[in-house]
Amino acid sequence: MIIDEKSMSQQPPPYVPGDRPTVRTTIRPAIPPPLPQHRLGLGKPSLDALPSHILLQIVYMSFPQTPGVDQGRLERQRKTLYWLSMCLRLVNRSLYIACMHVLRSTYLPAYETLIKPPYSSDPFPLPSPTSQAPSYSSSFSQPESIHTLQRETAVLDLFIAVKVREDVWMDDSELHLEREESFKDIFDLNQPRSRLEDLVRVYGLREGVISVPSTASASTSPTIATPTRASGFPTSRGSKYASSKQLPKIPFSSLSVSFSPRKVGLVISTASRSRRTIVEVPRSRDEKLEIAAKRLVKELVVWLEAGGR
Repeated sequence: MIIDEKSMSQQPPPYVPGDRPTVRTTIRPAIPPPLPQHRLGLGKPSLDALPSHILLQIVYMSFPQTPGVDQGRLERQRKTLYWLSMCLRLVNRSLYIACMHVLRSTYLPAYETLIKPPYSSDPFPLPSPTSQAPSYSSSFSQPESIHTLQRETAVLDLFIAVKVREDVWMDDSELHLEREESFKDIFDLNQPRSRLEDLVRVYGLREGVISVPSTASASTSPTIATPTRASGFPTSRGSKYASSKQLPKIPFSSLSVSFSPRKVGLVISTASRSRRTIVEVPRSRDEKLEIAAKRLVKELVVWLEAGGR
């Protein structure tokens, strides 16, 4: 077979939109179409839009697993914890939640070893009543709040802020010794006082004399019910406070506790920012906080039945 090359048509030039046919055609790279979020006007993707479980995994992956040139693996990880506490958690709300999850779970054992007997402790935040299975969607209709009714959580966070600094200083210099007075006020005053306030909230909800926001009212222990006094049923087994009279409820946000080795009291804050002690009971040094909380709630019921005077 003989092929006549002259009779074959020449190959057409490459097509480029907007170009007029010329002798020498320049081939320009095609521009890829924009991403879907740009077409929809959703803005640039960011870490804040990631699902919480992925963001938490990113925080965990930031911990070094090998020793450095002049530092061991544990020293490098303690510096990472310091960086989480002082820098990363301040970036935005999502990173704050992820960082505090890591910090609280890491330092909780050290925190519990410093609790002075016979005090009890429960610093972890209360679960949200509307919490369901973790969402793996990047859209959050109701973002998780960084605040909690559990007041001892703030004490744990304060302990973490001091502990991460002390650990890094001890790694940097052998001359630095961890000072016991750094934690003295935390566990002599702040921890038992905040724990007592949480117990007063629990027992006050049981007796129906303390109220909390509706979004958190179901966050108490599942073994504690919150019946109304008008129902005529006892608020607890053998309770002496059950009556048909509906007593006013005091918002928990307006209550605080005055704590000393010999006595404890309930302090109420008014709209005019004035504070006054409404209930005060004696206590001994070796008395459990649960006993003191029950006494305070009992006296609070008496105070409300007397008209709040």
